[in-house]
Amino acid sequence: MSIRQQDPAVEWAALASHAERLKKIAISEHFKADPERATKYSLEAAGLYLDYSKNRLDDQARGALLDLAQASGVAARREAMFAGERINVTENRSVLHTALRDLTSTTLEVDAGDILGPIRAVRERTFTFSERVRSGTWRGYTGKSITDVVNIGIGGSDLGPRMVCEALRNFAHPRLRMHFVANIDGAALADVLAKVDPQRTLFIVASKTFTTIETLTNAHTARAWFISGGAEERDIARHFVAVSSNSEAVRAFGIDPQNMFPFWDWVGGRYSLWSSIGLPIMISIGPENFEQLLRGAHAMDQHFRNAPLESNMPVLLALIGVWYRNFHDAASMAVLPYSEHLQRLPAYLQQLDMESNGKSVTLQGTPVTHATGPVIWGEPGTNGQHAFFQLLHQGTQLVPIDFILPMRSTHSLVGHHDLLVANCLAQSRALMIGKSVEQARQDSGTAPGPATTAEQLASHRSFAGNRPSNTLLLERLDPASLGALIALYEHKVFVQGVIWNVNSFDQWGVELGKTVATQIGKAMRAGEPPADVDASTRQLLARCMARRT
Repeated sequence: MSIRQQDPAVEWAALASHAERLKKIAISEHFKADPERATKYSLEAAGLYLDYSKNRLDDQARGALLDLAQASGVAARREAMFAGERINVTENRSVLHTALRDLTSTTLEVDAGDILGPIRAVRERTFTFSERVRSGTWRGYTGKSITDVVNIGIGGSDLGPRMVCEALRNFAHPRLRMHFVANIDGAALADVLAKVDPQRTLFIVASKTFTTIETLTNAHTARAWFISGGAEERDIARHFVAVSSNSEAVRAFGIDPQNMFPFWDWVGGRYSLWSSIGLPIMISIGPENFEQLLRGAHAMDQHFRNAPLESNMPVLLALIGVWYRNFHDAASMAVLPYSEHLQRLPAYLQQLDMESNGKSVTLQGTPVTHATGPVIWGEPGTNGQHAFFQLLHQGTQLVPIDFILPMRSTHSLVGHHDLLVANCLAQSRALMIGKSVEQARQDSGTAPGPATTAEQLASHRSFAGNRPSNTLLLERLDPASLGALIALYEHKVFVQGVIWNVNSFDQWGVELGKTVATQIGKAMRAGEPPADVDASTRQLLARCMARRT
């Protein structure tokens, strides 16, 4: 297939015109003009409900966005991804994380071989192993069952499993405590090791190549700690397993290759929690619940693949993001889950979105001429309301928001969830309607003192409103709904990458920092700052070396 079907310059120009036109119309005015707007600008898929009616959109602008998706070749590129074509052109790889959650008995031929059979085989191995740990039949070298599982990985080998285990803690095995170590800062590993018993701890070392410096540094330190606790070399096989494809390096570490769970080069790190990288998730919530996670994601995959663009949830969410990034100069986007257990979701989506679409080069290797991926950030509600919501309401920057709300709670505390729901819906409404100076004047009453007049106080207490948001409702936070939610954002990012004409599946920007860090690390071991670096780096390094312990 061709990388780009056509140049959508006409569609970009039309959208710029619509954006200029709609600057004069508040979102609240659209509701007054169309009593059916909330229904017309909502849809349901894979157990999720999206209300996108509180956006600076009308039917004409929405139609123009859909024209842009069509002209950019979204449908064709979507099918190429599902079919296993090598759409990751800079690494000459297929992109098949969707195949990892396909639990049907079909086949998928890629490079003259079926990949679903091997996927099922590895999944069964990970399921069997996780059940042994959960049941207590997998025991440590002294015969004790495992109580603590420490996942050592970084990036996609950490963020996905960590986020899901946190989100689904209500489904976790009561005996098992899950820990995650990613940062090369020794404090991260030291804090975990201080809590666990080496005789009852299982380490999962997650690195596809088994060469990632942060992961291997932490793994070797954990290995030394384990041996220092009285274990012998042969005992490593009972307490360390690997998620990797480098069997030689795994064996050299002391891990039995039978306890190495592989995955494939077409599984990108930030899309890998569905693979054997999800082993800590399987151990925590069990194979049955992990299957539900896969089923939820697969349901969203099917919706994304088959629904028309105009009623396709990932497509519409992506187009709304393009609308604000490219036609309203919105440099960031907030993801605000009204769920304590989704507190790691914004961090997970930071990698998914910013590593995928933080690109300045097109698929053809030329500089992009438009803005690409926004900065993604957020915290759970209601905490954020007492932190950064001030900027969302009255700041000078436009920040589009995704509110995420489970409609049913996972606890039995009376009254809490009703307050949570009320706050979430109130914030999306308040951001849209704002408060005029006249309303603020009526509400302000008497000024607090001579330093501030009533008129000045009213200006401080007014809100421009017209701040856009989407609201995503989940029935409840469970494995299936979480799977659908993650897949929704995966596909949203993919669609935006197609429209921006960038490769969403490589991350070359990560590599330079690694190379430079290796050079500086060698200099530190040699005890002399390198001569071929800038004066600032040399000065800072010399200062740090003089004070290291």
